[in-house]
Amino acid sequence: MAKQNRKNNRQMMQRSASLMGMFWGGLLIFIIGWGMLSDNKGEPVETDWSVIEQMVANGEIEQINIVNKEKAEVELTEEAIEKYRQQPEYKNIPESGPIQLYFTIGSVDAFREDLATAEGEAEQRVVVKYEKREDRWLNIIGGLLPWILIIGFWVFMMRSARGGGGGNVMNVGKARAQVYDKENHENRVTFKDVAGMEEAKQEIMEIVDFLRNPQKYRELGGKIPKGALLVGPPGTGKTMLAKAVAGEANVPFLSISGSDFVEMFVGVGASRVRDLFQQAKEKAPCIVFIDEIDAIGRARGKNAGFSGNDERENTLNQMLTEMDGFATNSGVIVLAATNRADILDKALMRAGRFDRQIDVGLPDVKEREAIFGVHTRKLRCAEGISHEFLAKQTAGFSGADIANVCNEAALIAARHNKKHITKEDFLAAIDRIVGGLEKKNTVMTAKERYATAIHEAGHAAVMWLLPESDPVVKVTIIPRGKSLGATWYLPEERTHITSGNLRQRMSGMVAGRVAEQTFLGTIGTGALNDLERTSNMAYAMVAYYGMSEKIGNVSYYDSTGQRDAFTKPFSEQTAREIDEEVRRLIDEATDEARTLIETNREKVEQLAKLLVERETVFAEDIEKIFGRSAHDERKAAETPATEQTDTTEPSEGAPAEPAAVATDEPQSEVAEVAATE
Repeated sequence: MAKQNRKNNRQMMQRSASLMGMFWGGLLIFIIGWGMLSDNKGEPVETDWSVIEQMVANGEIEQINIVNKEKAEVELTEEAIEKYRQQPEYKNIPESGPIQLYFTIGSVDAFREDLATAEGEAEQRVVVKYEKREDRWLNIIGGLLPWILIIGFWVFMMRSARGGGGGNVMNVGKARAQVYDKENHENRVTFKDVAGMEEAKQEIMEIVDFLRNPQKYRELGGKIPKGALLVGPPGTGKTMLAKAVAGEANVPFLSISGSDFVEMFVGVGASRVRDLFQQAKEKAPCIVFIDEIDAIGRARGKNAGFSGNDERENTLNQMLTEMDGFATNSGVIVLAATNRADILDKALMRAGRFDRQIDVGLPDVKEREAIFGVHTRKLRCAEGISHEFLAKQTAGFSGADIANVCNEAALIAARHNKKHITKEDFLAAIDRIVGGLEKKNTVMTAKERYATAIHEAGHAAVMWLLPESDPVVKVTIIPRGKSLGATWYLPEERTHITSGNLRQRMSGMVAGRVAEQTFLGTIGTGALNDLERTSNMAYAMVAYYGMSEKIGNVSYYDSTGQRDAFTKPFSEQTAREIDEEVRRLIDEATDEARTLIETNREKVEQLAKLLVERETVFAEDIEKIFGRSAHDERKAAETPATEQTDTTEPSEGAPAEPAAVATDEPQSEVAEVAATE
């Protein structure tokens, strides 16, 4: 059906183009023919007063017409016409008619004086007439031009308003949904192309299975869910999951964006909602997918932009009515996706409209391994590339981030004229995405390089010596992005994070500042990012996780996002106590870092000198200086039963740990977090 519609549209466009071509061709032939017919009698010749004065003396002028006080048209006698047509310069003057010659006059008074003088000398009288002549076509065009501009602007606005409405002004209220079915679905995506998200796929596949085999569920009295809402951070694959549903389901699939309902004309959004569901009912059973539904699903009454007559609110009301109102939408399933579920209207989220809310979160290590397998299918990779290794290097990456890593690795390999993509290319791509562009040509003095090396050596040493800290991968003083150096480590994907874990992480973050104070006796702006992340983590421990004995087991975190930002959930006295506890935690972390650095002063200085010499130092080099890391010893001592592979992210109030964190030494006072959330 969709192919037939496209064929009909192409035929209509071809007929319209053919008619327009015939019209313009006929107009061109008419203009050429008119010119040829009007050109057979010759045309007047321009001259000057000296020639006319001689003709007056010879009595060869029948009449002179003064047009608009600026042009003189001369009519010659028949004898004069025959005489002058024999001369080459006048051979094309008209044989008959009111005009044979014309010339321009300066002013009427001067012309009358010159003509009177010539008439007196020749004793001849010349008839002079005055005429005021207007260009009729110019007047017509001048009168029509404003109306043409107004009509053109109106047509342009109507075309802009209807977008893909199909060529009719009345189609402004039509829904611009893309229809997919098994006949016209090109570049089909299936669940095999979607790696990870096993739980989300199971929920979605149940809906697809219901559409394929409805009798199996109806025999047990089950009803198909009316709607499913995909919720998750950007880049986790919500839209890709919907594309897989479109590829797997053998029913029509209507896809539209939430912003397509929002228009400048009142009532257009609600009209498009009605039209969308009308199309869905005609094609039932079918699936309707609304991407970024938060564009029209914001909570009513809590936004400054909403009012009683707001267009978006009217659109939302119509959406609520269509999804679960008096009208039946049997066989129509609504899928929607958003990364801002906290701002959606409660009426939209209730059961009966969206029966299922499916969380599509960041992939764990096993899912990332599968995602790498999908995105490296079309890449020419060298032998021995381990997807498991790449998955461990990209903790916290979304599916879109992993796709970007694979593409960047291919670009880096091509830049170096390689035949295959190697492991080093993937690692360079991860560094590029997390830390930014490498700047090897940044001008740094020897003193600045040593200060950066001391800073990063302090981070690496403390992280290496603390058992609950994350394992260090490498340390570099090569500028990247806005940072002058970085200590790269891989956050462990833990199912349970204790206060001891967080305290040792804080010690590793402040170690750079402590090393500067210990070895250089000064402090710089390079610790801005470290201090910011340390403060956020300490505040989360006290105010969110209840990890302070003085504050107690109280959490001031609002997971709903409904709390007024200008109202604190605690008193001024509690705020003062929270500040004191945050300061205490940071001071304890600083003291722990200072103790470790002073105890291993020579080793830290040796690592800093190695950094100045090599610019980049890996874990193997650090192990030669400090010995086996405390993290590895702890992992070796743990029993296999306590080791976990899956991970759950902590509450949103806590600072989310990046895949590979670059502890920055910024070039300016404003630091930038070189991390992928």
